[in-house]
Amino acid sequence: MSKAKIATIWLDGCSGCHMSFLDMDENLLKVAELAELVYSPLVDMKEYPESVDVALVEGAVSNEDDLKRILMVRERTSIVVSLGDCAVTANVPAMRNLFPMPAVMDRAYKENAARPLPQPPNSVIPPLLDKVRPVHEVIDVDVFVPGCPPPADVILATVQALLEGKAPQEAVTSRFGM
Repeated sequence: MSKAKIATIWLDGCSGCHMSFLDMDENLLKVAELAELVYSPLVDMKEYPESVDVALVEGAVSNEDDLKRILMVRERTSIVVSLGDCAVTANVPAMRNLFPMPAVMDRAYKENAARPLPQPPNSVIPPLLDKVRPVHEVIDVDVFVPGCPPPADVILATVQALLEGKAPQEAVTSRFGM
């Protein structure tokens, strides 16, 4: 029997959810018994594969690269999990939504720069979207795991439930008495 395929994706966020994922410590071995990690910033996979069973998505959708990546993830993944408050609500990255884009760009590349640039860079850095959005505003999301970051035990319970074909909310709430 082949193992399930699991992926983790990092959009616009701080990587705290990935750190919490790693905080599962020896329980990562339990996950490894059930699934193969086929894509993640934690490993050296360059291309997002076809037919991923579960994708844990950290971060908000804030630039053109995030948008392309999340659309591809949805197309190639059976179960998409919004992992953490940035994915669920857009959280801190969405603070820039309060300001007009020219003001955001001036603040970053002129006012706060050690060497102000005459204009924002137009290569290397992907163009920002007009608005930072939570993942579910861009694609259909199957499971929401809030928290900043979610505790490792909650991530573990969710992943194990999904890989075992169970409803994750039942697994999380029963395990933690919610």
